[in-house]
Amino acid sequence: MTDTATQFQHQTVLLTQTVASVLGVADLSQMSPKSGVYVDATFGRGGHSRLLLECLSNDSMLIVFDKDPQAIAVAHELASTDHRVRVVHDSFCNLTECLSKLNISQVDGIMADLGVSSPQLDDGSRGFSFMRDGAVDMRMDTSRGQSVGQWLKVVDEETLANVLYEYGEERHSRRIAKAIKAMESYDSTLALAETIKQAHPAWQKGKHPATQSFQAMRIFINNELSDVKDFLCQTLGVLKAGGQLAVISFHSLEDRIIKQFLNNHSKGKYEGDDVLLFAPKRPKYFDKPYRIAPSDDEIKTNPRARSAYLRGAKRSDVPFNP
Repeated sequence: MTDTATQFQHQTVLLTQTVASVLGVADLSQMSPKSGVYVDATFGRGGHSRLLLECLSNDSMLIVFDKDPQAIAVAHELASTDHRVRVVHDSFCNLTECLSKLNISQVDGIMADLGVSSPQLDDGSRGFSFMRDGAVDMRMDTSRGQSVGQWLKVVDEETLANVLYEYGEERHSRRIAKAIKAMESYDSTLALAETIKQAHPAWQKGKHPATQSFQAMRIFINNELSDVKDFLCQTLGVLKAGGQLAVISFHSLEDRIIKQFLNNHSKGKYEGDDVLLFAPKRPKYFDKPYRIAPSDDEIKTNPRARSAYLRGAKRSDVPFNP
């Protein structure tokens, strides 16, 4: 494991609820070890994976995905001590393809935590934080692609404003975009955050004025919303009948995508439908979805959990025919 990977600690959100959900049980303490093949689509620092492994039998398998090279370093260390773990350095939007390379066509459960991990936020060099200085990067996978700083140098003001509005729901996107494009360089996250603060006419009490703009640029540069949609669609073909899907989101854009996906596919509504049709001949791929929020106690001990929601559902026994 790299020094950087060990410097920062991550407190896993909705830990027991997520693992219980992906296993399809109400109480982890009352269950016997389960056998099966499971996926952690966003390994992070492995909090959910480690608890899940405690609940699985010796003949089970856990495939862990992550785009972040530092997270993958942690995953490989776990795999070196647990023969059940397989590590995939890739986005979960390539779920089906990556599982196929492992000769796996279906799994018993899939979980994902869509939040930015604490090590990514706390390490200023990653560029996610407006509280710690560093290069304006924000890439989940630092081994490839364009950083936010590189993108800001070439993007036009109108496009930037549209990104801030669409992905950050920032009402003052145009004046913020104008101020950002007037900057001489994009080498400092603190300088970028201060520019946004100065351009922002008003913001919510207790919330940094750069929050929504940083969120928007991060989501855009990592193609997060499109990846989530692709990932969710692929779970339909990958999950076995009775398999469980459990996904944690931290902001309204992702939560809305997950909610609509589960609701639509539990009611027989497909992408492109103009109205919700309750036609009995249309496959309903999930049973009734659920939503779980963190407890007040968890939010007190881990404030980053305050905006989290866990949504999930059980895969029905309807064959998937794409």
